[in-house]
Amino acid sequence: MIFRKFRQTSQLKPKLSSRLKYISLAILVTLLTILQVNKGLLIGMQPVIAAVKTEVRDQNSVDNSVVALVQAGKENYQAEKFNEAIAQWQKALEIYKQDNDTINQGVILSNMALAYQKLGQWQQANESISQSWKLIQNQKAEKILAQILNIQGSLQLGQGKTQAALTSWEKATEMYQKLGDEAGINRSLLNQSQALRVLGLYPRAKKTLEQISKNLEKQPDSIFKVETLINLGDTLRLMGLLDKSTEILKQGQTLAEKIKSPEHTSLALLSLGNTALSFQKIDQASEYYQQVINKNPAPNIKLQAQLNLLKLFSDSKQPEKINELLAEIKPQIEQLPASRTNIYAKVGLAEIIQKNNQNPQIAASILATAIQQAKSIGDVRSESYALGYLGGVYEQTKQWQESQKLTEQALMLAQSNNFADISYLWQWQLGRIYQATDNQDGAIEAYNQAVKTLGYIKKDLVAGNTNQEVTTQFSFQESVEPIYRELVGLLLEPRKRKNNKEKSKNNDVDQVNLQKALDLIESLKVAELDNYFGEDCLASKVAKIDQVDSTAAIVYPIILRDRLETIVSITNQPLRKYTTPINQVELEKTLQQMRLSLKPNIGRKQQLNIAEKTYKLLIEQIDQDLSKSKIKTLVFVLDGSMKSIPMAALYDGKKYLIQKYNLAQTPGLQLLSPKPIQQKELKILIGGITESRQGFAPLPGVKLEVQDITSKIPSQVLFNETFTNKDFERLMQVTPFPIVHLATHGEFSSSADNTFILTWDNRLKVKELGELLQIRDQDSNTPIELLVLSACQTAKGDKRAPLGLAGVAIRSGARSTIASLWSVDDNSTSQFMQEFYKQLSSGKITKAEAVRQAQTKILENPEFQNAYYWAAFVLVGNWL
Repeated sequence: MIFRKFRQTSQLKPKLSSRLKYISLAILVTLLTILQVNKGLLIGMQPVIAAVKTEVRDQNSVDNSVVALVQAGKENYQAEKFNEAIAQWQKALEIYKQDNDTINQGVILSNMALAYQKLGQWQQANESISQSWKLIQNQKAEKILAQILNIQGSLQLGQGKTQAALTSWEKATEMYQKLGDEAGINRSLLNQSQALRVLGLYPRAKKTLEQISKNLEKQPDSIFKVETLINLGDTLRLMGLLDKSTEILKQGQTLAEKIKSPEHTSLALLSLGNTALSFQKIDQASEYYQQVINKNPAPNIKLQAQLNLLKLFSDSKQPEKINELLAEIKPQIEQLPASRTNIYAKVGLAEIIQKNNQNPQIAASILATAIQQAKSIGDVRSESYALGYLGGVYEQTKQWQESQKLTEQALMLAQSNNFADISYLWQWQLGRIYQATDNQDGAIEAYNQAVKTLGYIKKDLVAGNTNQEVTTQFSFQESVEPIYRELVGLLLEPRKRKNNKEKSKNNDVDQVNLQKALDLIESLKVAELDNYFGEDCLASKVAKIDQVDSTAAIVYPIILRDRLETIVSITNQPLRKYTTPINQVELEKTLQQMRLSLKPNIGRKQQLNIAEKTYKLLIEQIDQDLSKSKIKTLVFVLDGSMKSIPMAALYDGKKYLIQKYNLAQTPGLQLLSPKPIQQKELKILIGGITESRQGFAPLPGVKLEVQDITSKIPSQVLFNETFTNKDFERLMQVTPFPIVHLATHGEFSSSADNTFILTWDNRLKVKELGELLQIRDQDSNTPIELLVLSACQTAKGDKRAPLGLAGVAIRSGARSTIASLWSVDDNSTSQFMQEFYKQLSSGKITKAEAVRQAQTKILENPEFQNAYYWAAFVLVGNWL
């Protein structure tokens, strides 16, 4: 029926939209994860050698002996001739039955279960392992029982019963421990780690693998050591520890080459490719995958490398290479027997065929096969994926009835089996279908359910479980963030009147929906930063604006696909919504022009033109209302690319925004609890570097900057070679400094691993910096009021680099952070800091006012009127 519908359709869409890509991305990632997990089982789970008796039935023909039959079966299994292996073992089984040898019958049946698994004959596999257990369980053969449990776990994992697999392997470990069998303990622990990874329990998997590594320290080099290193490297990648992952995987590759195991060398290279991809080192990842293919390893390993490489070619739009590789992969995929890994391979391939060949019929055919195979092995998770993705194909061809039916079937399977991590995908898809069929209420409800489901799997999202095999940042950006934004768009869309089809006026959105939209955006900001750090570590405290500062307005610009929505919160007034009809692409282009204009070699007239254009988009509509309300401070919760632009540099045709308002920004009001600065004697801990270190240019102006600060405020200085990680930590522990000022190079990046502050001897990454600064949290009477980073910059070419600045501001524990968005001229920086601390030390104004006074003072200097010299400094967090 599915195929007929596609053949009868004459209006097939020429290509997939980006929305379908979001869904397919999650499917492909699951495919990659399962392939990587199962590869250890394919190698590590060898058949149990039957404990045959020394005597044989026919002394004149060794070939017909039970020993030869068992050995022949093993050799055929290792050569992937599984039917032949089963035939040999079946003969041996009959002999053992005649001899009434219960133990060896059980062993042979467990071996046969593995072979049936390879053939995708799950019913026979399950029956064989069940019979094996029944025969052995009452015998005094604990080691064989443990081996059977290991095989049972393999079958359960292959059928998507991951928790059951973990339980089987935990029982096997207990048996091996009672026997004192170290090799068995380590093997079952390795199996446990693979189940833990599928369940997204990465820290537990890492701990288990580190235990195995410790157990193996004094053991000779072996294949098992290599497998442990590869699994540990994969787990570290999934946790976002990419440098450590690369280090461990290279150890695995070196050891595999040393013991001359080409197969394990290929597996290590495959994992190195995946880690390089997580680093966004595309060329390096491609090279690793190609090395695996060139080595012509076992078919399953080669196919993994080909699929990963195909995904790379697809993302980088290389049609010739895609078509060439597709021609190689498609026949292999079609011949694969039923298993979860193979079903995901089909689903992933269908996505790439649809995306690049514009041929939904072929994609539907492959997906229909995947659905049938999933049913044949009873894998409802795989079936849900295949059904939902096929529903997505129908969505793209606008066959709404079929799309809705398939999506609902997929959702029912996912929800009835508690697969929250895929349920939200189908809830999202239903929301889009309802929206397309003009069912706004149904769409909002479906989106609400998707967001609710995302709340259940927050820890998985934080760990990047939905897309770590590609990159954490793009997983969140493509698989989670759009759901929030599309729901916000629906909530902020004027509702159709009941009596006619005309939409209501632009601002006719009730306060309930406005507040819901704000709550969603706040939740998105929290989830985004949790995802950035890879851990659920941010305390959410809602700050009511009228309880914080009655002269401040909170400005929430929200970038949607077809418009810019701005919500403004002013004390004792209803929320206000302002709509600017501009599509996202055009807005992003303007924001990029604004950012590029902030260079010293750009003419003032050109810079002011683009600054005025940006002002009209972001501020002009709200400016009159702000003036009427006598607002003094604007606190921006910036969105997307806006985070890389200093609001101070926006220009209304006569004045810069900084000349009209105090300005601050915050990642989200739920992320801080603003309080005025404590009026005590200010003390500053200063860390500064003037000389060239670790490839960074010298900062000669830092010397004057430090001198200016120490002349005004009591300070403790760590300068050049004394500004080390160790000394910085020591001073933070012994002296309660309200202000920490770091005049050194630093970089903000979309990766927490690549966001750092330079010290004389090292780099303080954002998490390490947070750990050092939060030492002060132990003494609530001496919080860090202000962290100043005077020579940092955002990573070039990184659209989400401002997350690094937000990450530092949040993780440091400081109430406020002042940082530069780019490396600023030494002289203007020194003047800014001198004036800022002069104003702040007076104790009469807020931090935001002190920043404004310092920036306008520089602006008055004819030498520094260009926004490049003064606009880089932004105040993040508490503006009071």
